[in-house]
Amino acid sequence: MEIQITDRFAALSHPARFDVLRLLMRRHPDRVPAGEIAEVLGVRANTLSAHLAELMRVGLIERERVGTSLRYGADLAGLGEVTAALWTDCCRGRPDLCPPLGLSMTKGDRPMSDTRYRVLFICTGNSARSIFAESILRKLAGDRFEVFSAGTRPQSELNPLAVKMLADKGYDTTALRAKNVTEFQGADAPEFDFVFTVCDRAANEECPTWPGQPLTAHWGTPDPVKAEGTEAERMLAFQQAYGMLRHRISAFAALPLEALDRIAQQTALDDIARQETPE
Repeated sequence: MEIQITDRFAALSHPARFDVLRLLMRRHPDRVPAGEIAEVLGVRANTLSAHLAELMRVGLIERERVGTSLRYGADLAGLGEVTAALWTDCCRGRPDLCPPLGLSMTKGDRPMSDTRYRVLFICTGNSARSIFAESILRKLAGDRFEVFSAGTRPQSELNPLAVKMLADKGYDTTALRAKNVTEFQGADAPEFDFVFTVCDRAANEECPTWPGQPLTAHWGTPDPVKAEGTEAERMLAFQQAYGMLRHRISAFAALPLEALDRIAQQTALDDIARQETPE
């Protein structure tokens, strides 16, 4: 059965289905269980099932089995057809109505290669994972990147085990502090080139659109703060989170960003999210 563009618009006209798609886009390339989607959006399971079925019918989301669980993700091909139809049919290719598909390497009038890239890592608490990411990238490639981190609901202080582990590994922790994303959303805030979420809860939350059209990616990392047991057992959880982030950030820092257009950069960021961390 051929899917009409009007079928897709009709599916998205329902606010709950639109919310499902937006959530799955924020979590891309993750695949999310239906139970988690229902919990985040506050939708009954049977109601959500009908919404998921309709979004799959019109080719906007896809489903795969992971073990015994069914998980859902955005169908980028179907979404691409929607935006292409808007651009060619509705906007008639007018740049004053629709932004061109495939943004160039420049952001505004500033070529990305003219200065250090500005990067923001976001988590909920800004006490461990985003602090790890900020510290790792600054140490690995601080000459190329200006690095920040923040939380959507930051703790009043950094997690002491996270700070201890960084200090033990030779990181300078003196300037680290927990920050709220609102510090980076005012008129005087820096314009970012890349914004990463490193925990699922932060990616699940609604955040304002970042000015300057930064590239975004979700690099979900298990929360070491939730680990229980002895200090050694808890520290192992911090080591594992650190290792996962260092693996991804090393791959990011090695990218020849100046040689890639924005589509290639985004593809590379999504590929990094799919990488398995070496044992």
